[in-house]
Amino acid sequence: MLKQHLQLKLSQKLSPQQIQLMKLIQLPTQAFEQRLKQELEENPALEGGKETPEDYDDQYDDLGSSEDDFNDNETIEADDINVDDYLSDDDIPEYRTQANNYSSDDEEKNVPYAAGTSFTQHLTNQLRTFRLSDEEMDIAEFLVGSVDESGYIRRNLADIVDDLAFTQNIYTDLDTVKKVLNKVHQLDPAGVGARNLQECLAIQLHRKEKNADIELAIDIIENAFEQFTKKHYKKLLQKFDITEVQLRDAIQEIERLNPKPGGSYSGNTRMVEHVVPDFAIRIVDGELELTLNGRNAPELHVSREYSDMLKGYKSSKDKSKSQKDAVLFIKQKLDAAKWFIEAIKQRQQTLFITMSAIMNYQKEYFLTGDERNLRPMILKDIADEIEMDVSTVSRVANSKYVDTPYGTKLVKEFFSESMTNDQGEEVSTREIKKILETVIEEEDKRKPLTDEKLAKILKDKGYPIARRTVAKYREQLDIPVARLRKKI
Repeated sequence: MLKQHLQLKLSQKLSPQQIQLMKLIQLPTQAFEQRLKQELEENPALEGGKETPEDYDDQYDDLGSSEDDFNDNETIEADDINVDDYLSDDDIPEYRTQANNYSSDDEEKNVPYAAGTSFTQHLTNQLRTFRLSDEEMDIAEFLVGSVDESGYIRRNLADIVDDLAFTQNIYTDLDTVKKVLNKVHQLDPAGVGARNLQECLAIQLHRKEKNADIELAIDIIENAFEQFTKKHYKKLLQKFDITEVQLRDAIQEIERLNPKPGGSYSGNTRMVEHVVPDFAIRIVDGELELTLNGRNAPELHVSREYSDMLKGYKSSKDKSKSQKDAVLFIKQKLDAAKWFIEAIKQRQQTLFITMSAIMNYQKEYFLTGDERNLRPMILKDIADEIEMDVSTVSRVANSKYVDTPYGTKLVKEFFSESMTNDQGEEVSTREIKKILETVIEEEDKRKPLTDEKLAKILKDKGYPIARRTVAKYREQLDIPVARLRKKI
């Protein structure tokens, strides 16, 4: 049985303007400039630069009376205008709903191109200096094309033989490919075309002028690579019947080698990331001074020409339907322009208030630059301080940089969890990591400290943390285990 009934329900929904404001707040300076440029191009009612002295607001207020004039001879009755349609998402210009942030689900439509010779072309050009048959040249070019950005050929040679047959119509054997690969190994930078780290280091050592240290280094890499990587120095001393001094000199020769020969090519086409700080903090007379990057505060105003169009419509006696349609379009553009100007002001205010609260919260750190003075701070601490939502603080912190007297820092780096020391005080985990890093730097590298010993040292310093927590912090600092930190 079908029944009909009425139901009233309250629900919260974000308006398109609120969504756009959140996205504006999230944008770092460079992305914000691109967004601003796009808005200026898309909305002719928005202009950059200083506004003329005349007051625009009075003219814009005339819009109400302009719409009242719809009751003249060729009128469009109020009932004929669907207010919902006017305010619906369909009438919001497409450029108002486009995202321009760094979220992972956005598709990157602009592919950057870099000029210059690619790494592969650089290697191919060198092949021209070798005397190779046509088939060998084709194989060499295929091998060069298989070199990754680190300079390695990480594919099995048997698979390459099959690929040459199926894709290049070149029927060859494994021995021929190995012979051509030896030619590729002669290319610069030294070590390029190696199939693994061991082969890469060996190629580079064979290129060097031979002496006792180089000969020993080659012997270690080719015949005791596993013991070397695991730093089993005692086994190496016994295996090669050498002194610690000889082993240390050979290891120094190995440490001078480049484990990623492809990365040394100066003509590669990798993008270089430039960070533009969104804020700057300076110490003036012992006090902190915060400034917002001026590129975040552009001068914008509403187009005078568009407001003049409204004045012209108001003074016009004969109002055609096309004129009335035009005035609705103009109003829409003016509304968008005024909203965008207001959104930018709100963005500036939100950025400044949030960063100011962070600066004051971490005042001791910004005055000294000592990471041990960083206070435990989570997003909610700042959100409560400025009476804003945690998500707003997160948007500011995740993608903004601040220029400090101690370098350019990512704002989110100032946030950290807390733990209680033996005095019952809340301390930042960043402080503990800094102390852990200092202890490891000052350890005897001949006998590195194990995680258990590090935990005991930290406990003696007043930070009672477990061994597994020390291991976690050490891994976060990208510090290897004790055995791999050992030096002879």
